[in-house]
Amino acid sequence: MSSTCRKFLRLLDADLEKPFLVIGLLLMILIITYQTLYRYSITQMLVLLDAPAFVAWFGAYLPVAKIRETVSNWVGLSVWSEETARYLFIWISYLAIPLAIRRRSNIRVDIIYDRLSPRVQGISWIVVDLCLLALSGFMTLEGLEHVRMQLAMPQMTAALGIPYAIPYLILPLGFGLMSLRALQDIADQLRVTAWPDALAGIAFTALLFAPVFLFEDVNAIALLFGYFIALLLIGVPIAFSLGIAGLMTVLGAGTLPVDYLAQVAFTSIDNFPIMAIPFFIAAGVFMGAGGLSRRLLALADELVGGLAGGMALASIATCMFFAAISGSGPATVAAIGTLTIPAMVERGYDKLFAAAVVAAAGAIGVMIPPSNPFVVYGVAAQASVGKLFLAGITPGVLTGLALMVTAYVIARKNGWRGESRPRNLKSVTAAVWDAKWALLVPVIVLGGIYGGLMTPTEAAAIAAMYGLLVGLFIYRELNWRSLRKCCVESAQTSAVIIMLMSMATIFGNVMTLEQAPERIASAILNLTANKIAILLLINVLLLWVGTFMEALAAIVILTPILLPLVTKVGVDPIHFGVIMVVNLAIGFVTPPVGVNLFVACGITKQKIELVSRAAMPFILTMLAILLLVTFWPTLSLYLLQ
Repeated sequence: MSSTCRKFLRLLDADLEKPFLVIGLLLMILIITYQTLYRYSITQMLVLLDAPAFVAWFGAYLPVAKIRETVSNWVGLSVWSEETARYLFIWISYLAIPLAIRRRSNIRVDIIYDRLSPRVQGISWIVVDLCLLALSGFMTLEGLEHVRMQLAMPQMTAALGIPYAIPYLILPLGFGLMSLRALQDIADQLRVTAWPDALAGIAFTALLFAPVFLFEDVNAIALLFGYFIALLLIGVPIAFSLGIAGLMTVLGAGTLPVDYLAQVAFTSIDNFPIMAIPFFIAAGVFMGAGGLSRRLLALADELVGGLAGGMALASIATCMFFAAISGSGPATVAAIGTLTIPAMVERGYDKLFAAAVVAAAGAIGVMIPPSNPFVVYGVAAQASVGKLFLAGITPGVLTGLALMVTAYVIARKNGWRGESRPRNLKSVTAAVWDAKWALLVPVIVLGGIYGGLMTPTEAAAIAAMYGLLVGLFIYRELNWRSLRKCCVESAQTSAVIIMLMSMATIFGNVMTLEQAPERIASAILNLTANKIAILLLINVLLLWVGTFMEALAAIVILTPILLPLVTKVGVDPIHFGVIMVVNLAIGFVTPPVGVNLFVACGITKQKIELVSRAAMPFILTMLAILLLVTFWPTLSLYLLQ
């Protein structure tokens, strides 16, 4: 092996993607913050120059009309910012996925994998890596071809005026790195897998893809859903399962031109609203590492800590506060659970109860805005993200209060008391003052959105910048070393979601061309046209899907299928978005793929079955709230009226 090759492999092992992720994410936050502040400043200057009082006072001394014309011309000086941020977003998204492949941290369904013997698990990883290699290799070649076409027939971007070949270069680079990471993983797996087992994995993969090349005129719907379900069951990450299913259908049924897939991989995420996802994730990560969650807990303890089950109630209240920052269920459990679960155990609470409380309360993280699932649903359903945020407030708060009542009843029955110490107006005021910077976040985000000052994406960028500055310069619990780690974590977490949305667009386009959503809607309507019955059926489906599929994956897959059905029976798309998110939030607390349960079990070192049993009263409470949300639309929609 040449020295150049060895150096490149060492560079790969050193995670060469990380510096690009850190720089790219910080640049995105900075650029969109600049865009927001710049536009706000120009808008306010124009309002001032148009004010009759200003003209009356200064019109005789200043050329107001000329100044206004000059300021109006300044509006165009920030047009480069959004396009630059979008392209940075696409680049860091596809550069983070290779890291996720290397760490085996892509979202996948592990129901069957967890029940296999270690030997068969090793074989399954070879199959999974070969599938990843097949899709990423195909996308690399198509991406190169697309860049070549752009160079042969140059087109310029609208704002920056650069050749499209430059932003599109991420396709061969990003998917090429994914191919290299998949090959690395295969090489690592072969070191611990016997050759007969490795050959079995290769043979199984060949058989998996053989039907497309052996048979002609295969039904497109059978190919699409058949491959998707098969790939899910063998443990291929959901994003890659969607992409491969779309690719196999295109190859086998000729639904679309194959070169269309690479283009969709770029254009589907070249979308300003989707950028809110990495920003909200970064805001939550920065604020958790920067000490904001600890101060929120101290405030909640002052408010409810003296009651029966005081620390449990404080945990739920803190989760509600933190939900208004992070937009993520697992992030809320991780940030709050590491503080509150040990504290509850120390004060005599049952360890399983402590884990169950935080796991259930973490589900509020996707209901109270900002919420990543609402952003994903808004993009998938072409619905207003701002309206979805507003519609999620009441169900989220109601869920939090209902969980607090449940925790109080259980704690009182078991004699788990709050901490006995003086609590008065002075101590509460001190806690509020200490947590003031954290409490301002929802005001900034929601006030900016509903005050018409910012879009949800801009509000998310401002929240991320705010969390960064507070953690670095006010609380000083975030340092430059931990900042690097936070940026990589945020970029990787969001990239897994973005890749999912990209591949789901390919899957959805094929599904739409074959009219699958309309066929499913017609089949259900032929079964029953009763609105209540249809909503009950959908709730059962979503609850079932939520037990084994991550919420964001379920949203991007099921929204195109279910939305046409519910709109035909008169359900408001915003209301349905809330129904969907509340349903799938319950999935965070239900095995076998309850992500919140996994995080809580990791903190307590308890088995998931035991924590699941302890969480049952909270799950029943959330099901009662779900029924209210489903059949009382006003609960979600009255703030929109």
